Amino acid sequence: MDIDIIEEDENPMLHRTDVRFEVVHDEATPSRLSVRDSLAAKLNKDAEEVVVHKLDTKFGMRKTIGYAKVYDSPEDARDVEQDHMLERNKIVADGEAEEEAEEA
Repeated sequence: MDIDIIEEDENPMLHRTDVRFEVVHDEATPSRLSVRDSLAAKLNKDAEEVVVHKLDTKFGMRKTIGYAKVYDSPEDARDVEQDHMLERNKIVADGEAEEEAEEA
């Protein structure tokens, strides 16, 4: 899976960069989490700082266009993003992180 950054827009008010990217893949459309991990590696960021919002693959194509928000820190992502987007990207909310730490 190859990822190319198409466009990056800085958004300093929300401590993030909005990224449009293109993924070329051999098999079926890659999962949101595998794209998130690959994009984070390409941008030298932690996976919890990247929130993939959209993946769009045209029928029969081996190319996916996506949109993601790359935050300065995981805390910024938790503060700004909606809960369902955090859940889709497997980013643990603050309260849940404390509960998991207590259970361990």
